Amino acid sequence: MVFPGTTNHYDTLFGGIALQWMDEVAYIAATRFSRKTMVTISTEQVDFKQPIPSGILVELIARVVHVGRTSLKVEVSIFLEQLDSDKRTKAVTGHFNFVAVDSNKKPTPIFDEEEGV
Repeated sequence: MVFPGTTNHYDTLFGGIALQWMDEVAYIAATRFSRKTMVTISTEQVDFKQPIPSGILVELIARVVHVGRTSLKVEVSIFLEQLDSDKRTKAVTGHFNFVAVDSNKKPTPIFDEEEGV
């Protein structure tokens, strides 16, 4: 739910808050997928297709879309839903890149060598 404390002077969700939520959800998806310590290394194009008004329900969905040796990419979408209807629309989409790191904060393979992946 978008509450007034997260909105800008247009009474829509502040873009920085949306990006924070998206990065947090992407981190959860990356960590659940890899079961490794993951850190955000970059974001790619983030498209804000429509404003997100105060009072609307938001759903963030993240999915891993690419896996490399030590890094992976997560796509995150924000969907909007009115509480009094079943109308659902996609408002924002973006990609977040993560790298798996070891205890020394150095890149480490996402899959252990013995997994054969």
